[in-house]
Amino acid sequence: MTGRPPVAGLRWADNGSATLSGALLDLADRLDRRFRTLARRWDATDMRFPALIPAAALERIDYFRSFPHLVTFPACLDAVEDNLERFCAGDPVTADGQVRPSRLGPIRDVLTPAVCYHLYHHHTGARFAAPAYFTATGTCFRREDSYLPLERQWSFTMRELVCIGPAATTHLFLEQVRADVDTLVTELGLPSLWTVAADPFFRPSRNPKYLMQRIDPTKHELVFDDRLAIVSANLHHDHFGRAFDLTSTVDGAPVHTACVAFGLERWLAAIVHQHGPAPAGWPAVTGP
Repeated sequence: MTGRPPVAGLRWADNGSATLSGALLDLADRLDRRFRTLARRWDATDMRFPALIPAAALERIDYFRSFPHLVTFPACLDAVEDNLERFCAGDPVTADGQVRPSRLGPIRDVLTPAVCYHLYHHHTGARFAAPAYFTATGTCFRREDSYLPLERQWSFTMRELVCIGPAATTHLFLEQVRADVDTLVTELGLPSLWTVAADPFFRPSRNPKYLMQRIDPTKHELVFDDRLAIVSANLHHDHFGRAFDLTSTVDGAPVHTACVAFGLERWLAAIVHQHGPAPAGWPAVTGP
């Protein structure tokens, strides 16, 4: 969006976050309602999760060794009085906006990198007698080298649809959601194509998980304008089932999972790029 006219209702901060208002916020709300409508095909349970997730939950899936470059930690000062006094006596914030902390307290939580992690953690130890479907939303955080308004942000909004069940069920779920999404992007006039993708692992050439994704593609992205991924569709096999002790009551085996994630701000970016910055040119987003 660099060099394009300003978008009404968008205020950008250099720390990689956006404030939405007016018609742009209304468009975001209508898009999210439309994504929730897609979940009604499966009578999905709707959930909303907090910004924090326990570090112990992400350790179950080896997140920190896979994505240390993306992690954002909420840090607090050690609450011992002399430590707080040292902080106050110094320069808490420098002229260029950097915080100078004294000793930090223990860090046990992470700012959410993906909404579906909450879902698996929430159901730890659960037994499933039948396939289960969920949709959830939340603010996610991924630290990156650079940011771009609506397209690449440190904090952004994610809506996810998740299926938990047998392998065949998760495959069918992804197939149906992708077909529904294809209908939606056609309706909104957003030229997009599904492509094979891989997660942004740390040192990918040395990471066996990355190499496995290349051999057995489990991640596909819907890419707008040949450059911007606006949806990711992910097949996890029984990875999360094993990690969070999610099993089937039918055979006692770990369940399989699949998710489809919508980056809400990226959909706004796609619409603005394709139809212009003025609300009058934006397509109607209809639905219950």
